[in-house]
Amino acid sequence: MDVFSQLLNGFQVVFQPVNFLYCFIGVFVGQLIGVLPGIGPVGAMSVLLPATFGIPPVTGVIMLSGIYYGAMYGGTITSVLVNIPGEAATAITCLDGYQMAKKGRAGPALGIAAMGSFIGGTVSLIFLMLLVYPLAEIAVKFGPPEYFALMCMGLTVVAYLAKGSLIKAIIMAILGLVLGCIGTDIISGKIRFVFGIEKLSDGLDIVPLAMGLFGISEVLTNIEKPFKRRIFETGKIKHLLPNIEDWKRSLRPIIRGTFIGFFLGILPGGGSILSSFVSYSTEKRISKHPEEFGWGAIEGVAGPETANNAATAGAFIPLLALGIPPNVVMAILLGALLIHGITPGPLFIKQHPDVFLGTIASMYIGNGMLLLLNLPLIGIWVRVLKIPIRILFPLILLFCLIGSYAVNNSVFDIIVMIIFGVVGYILRKFKYEEAPLLLAFILGPMLEQAFRQSLVMSSGDLSIFLIRPISCIAILLSFALLFSTVFNVFWKARTKISKIENNNND
Repeated sequence: MDVFSQLLNGFQVVFQPVNFLYCFIGVFVGQLIGVLPGIGPVGAMSVLLPATFGIPPVTGVIMLSGIYYGAMYGGTITSVLVNIPGEAATAITCLDGYQMAKKGRAGPALGIAAMGSFIGGTVSLIFLMLLVYPLAEIAVKFGPPEYFALMCMGLTVVAYLAKGSLIKAIIMAILGLVLGCIGTDIISGKIRFVFGIEKLSDGLDIVPLAMGLFGISEVLTNIEKPFKRRIFETGKIKHLLPNIEDWKRSLRPIIRGTFIGFFLGILPGGGSILSSFVSYSTEKRISKHPEEFGWGAIEGVAGPETANNAATAGAFIPLLALGIPPNVVMAILLGALLIHGITPGPLFIKQHPDVFLGTIASMYIGNGMLLLLNLPLIGIWVRVLKIPIRILFPLILLFCLIGSYAVNNSVFDIIVMIIFGVVGYILRKFKYEEAPLLLAFILGPMLEQAFRQSLVMSSGDLSIFLIRPISCIAILLSFALLFSTVFNVFWKARTKISKIENNNND
């Protein structure tokens, strides 16, 4: 009962006019970003991060959180109407959502997606409230060795679950750790890796780096693509509320999607993308009519759409309770908190209850706002989709330039942003993912601090990481993940060689 009484205090924070306004702005912008293919919540949060500097921390976090889960709602609209995922987590919705639209059932597809997203997001918030407090109490007992081992495991899991090559993901994580070391040594106070550039003595700022990697590089990547005329299924949008038969087929996928999304959202590297794909494959596997999937099965919309919204709440647990971001979106949110002088972790809930409770309560309010906004404004979102790229991308560049300069009123930050924008573009061309880099860049200083504090505790003895149970288990899991991946690569190579040799012998 104490949890719910504290949640009422959170609602008091949210219903302050400025916080309520920024909650609405966040979910509205998030839904808009989800509608616009190619930008995504990471790019939007990177661009709008400077906008949180002049407002209270709780207000800024409420807005950024709204962008995150709002993008999941908006991405569904393009997946269903245009067959283009506005957000990566809604890509799987294209398979059945667009087929339903072609059959004249775009309304029920969008309706069940909105209802499922609301249910998944709301129920997962209850799970969040129930789990985060016990986990935070356990985490208070953690010391530097445990934190070092957990952050190592987090980086390893993110690299392990990377979409592309594991080697490339590890390279990106190492590069992020190196970039995080630039500036003043936290123990000795000496300047390092600045190469005579005084502006780097305080280290690289997360804002120009994130805006460059995810904002500028996104623009550069998209402008080289040929513009394709989008075919809209807009003339057939009617009966937005699903009928009884639709609810009968969708209720169980919504329930399963809530659990799948929430618990996969907790895992580092899991998040909304993995949960939506797992939900879809689960529904197809247990369905009595698997042949309908890919041709307009409403279960293929309800399950994944519920799961990707439930995952957003699950992702907050490791960030708020342990101070470890499970994905790149949470890494940006962590950066926003650190800029305001707030460090998430075991003491975060006790030291900043207004930020924690206000953020959680705002997610309840935000999900309700999105349910009310999603369906009535479909006509507006369709018009937004028709904005020419030649108008949209210059505006994004302008926002990036203004936001980067506004951090420290420094032209140097603009230069850093442009450099990382070009670097991010090149990385994308060679299929290197930026997410491990940003995660490692943010976790790097904390990882180094925990490592050096551990060595001070043990007088330089590295065995301290193995004699403490939690840190030992986390490190062993990290090595097991890396070993299993290397073994799989070796086994596949060996199998391929054996097939070639057998073909030559034949």
